[in-house]
Amino acid sequence: MFHSFQQTLAKTVSCRGFGMHSGKAVQLTIHPARDNYGIKFFRTDLPDCPGVSAHFNNVVDSSLATVIGYNGFIVSTIEHLMACFAALGIDNAKVELDAYEMPIMDGSAAPFMSMIKSAGTVEQNSSRCFFVVKEPIELAENGKFIGLYPADQFQLNYAIEYDHPLIGRQTCSLDFSGDVFETDIAGARTFGFLHEYESLKQYGFARGASLDNVLVIDKKKVLNPDGLRYSDEFVRHKMLDCLGDFSLLGMPILGRIVAEKSGHAFHYNFLKTFFSRKDAWETKILSDPIYSQEPQLKELAI
Repeated sequence: MFHSFQQTLAKTVSCRGFGMHSGKAVQLTIHPARDNYGIKFFRTDLPDCPGVSAHFNNVVDSSLATVIGYNGFIVSTIEHLMACFAALGIDNAKVELDAYEMPIMDGSAAPFMSMIKSAGTVEQNSSRCFFVVKEPIELAENGKFIGLYPADQFQLNYAIEYDHPLIGRQTCSLDFSGDVFETDIAGARTFGFLHEYESLKQYGFARGASLDNVLVIDKKKVLNPDGLRYSDEFVRHKMLDCLGDFSLLGMPILGRIVAEKSGHAFHYNFLKTFFSRKDAWETKILSDPIYSQEPQLKELAI
């Protein structure tokens, strides 16, 4: 995650799947991209293949998933792939899909992680820019809370609480270095309650959802035959979503996130708060080839 130079994929990779809410088949293709290109999504099923940058300013919905859009078209459920880009330090990529919703795969980020790692990465010539947190930034509302604090690497402390015997209160704290994302977070699946699934179906959502791509629980047990991948898989998936959503800032963060009972919509509200607090952070570039415990930072004027 903490390379000092920008990175892209070494080659093009693709996969097929179904959108969880739309149920539509979709082909996903990820191409390498030039320095300073960023992450951009393109709809190949629409005339002229319109594109949109993966940036919080382009978020058009965050109720059930993170949806970006521009000039009348959307790309839905991008958070799992974006989390992989962030974890692997992929700054530049051209993402194409032939439907409006990303494939859900197995409900986690692990298939995307495997696909990108199979392509390999290439270091580019341009330096990476980082948001360095100088002062605390906090947002609280209706029992939800996110705080972002100074730290010399990216850290995430997350807590959830559900009135359900299988979940209750779960907390997890991780420093995102090395293979932590791949081993501890990427495999955590989207989860939902059986009664919510039936309700979503009635309103035209969750058309592609099944036990193959959603961790489903009823009043007492997990319905998936393979059970849980982690004892606290629920909070780990929320951390996965958080990493993907925060990547929409457009640059990686040097700081510690503390989140309580949050979700996509509250993540989005915090990103807006973050940019309104320009006194609390600064942009810098790393001058060392690889991030260390004492990175040499150089201020970047923007």
